[in-house]
Amino acid sequence: MLNLDHLVIAGETLADAQYYVEQTLGVKMQPGGQHAVFATHNALLHLDDGIYLEAIAKEPGAVPERSPCWYALDHFSGGPRLSNWACRTDQPQQAANRWPEAGSPIELARGDLQWQMFVPETGKLPYDNLFPALLSWQGAHPTERLSPKGCSLRRFVVSHPQAMDLRSSLALEDSRLVFEAGPPGLRAEIETPHGLRVL
Repeated sequence: MLNLDHLVIAGETLADAQYYVEQTLGVKMQPGGQHAVFATHNALLHLDDGIYLEAIAKEPGAVPERSPCWYALDHFSGGPRLSNWACRTDQPQQAANRWPEAGSPIELARGDLQWQMFVPETGKLPYDNLFPALLSWQGAHPTERLSPKGCSLRRFVVSHPQAMDLRSSLALEDSRLVFEAGPPGLRAEIETPHGLRVL
């Protein structure tokens, strides 16, 4: 029911988040756009197999249409880092019934991209914000508009004291996805034209 969709790098500013990605991976991100509903903006990087990397931050001076902000960005502080991950489903109603803790679906659009995003009332996802954000694309996918940069995800590690419970709940079948018991955190190992890099 779920497939890995994208990884999220949050920053206090978009420039910070984008610089972190570009310096770490050695490739340039592409401009994304604005999300008026939550007053955020982003930049994107194509990864293989229908996955992408998103750098995101709150947009200075923009007034959100609703709050709290998704990805718990209202409470984000410190250096840019891998903060969240997202999984897509083509069965949003079944997903809503199975994982009510993921939040309620919200209709969103940016240009010709349209999707439903599940956002908790608090803005913060379960498992210390490490539960994946769930979404359902309606039509085009962002990777169709991104230029490949020779990057691909080798391994994605979700660390949490209750990692095994999270793994059982999601029942995600993806050989790149690893759940480990430990302090809350995320780690992405990415193959780049410059070799293996880690976010």
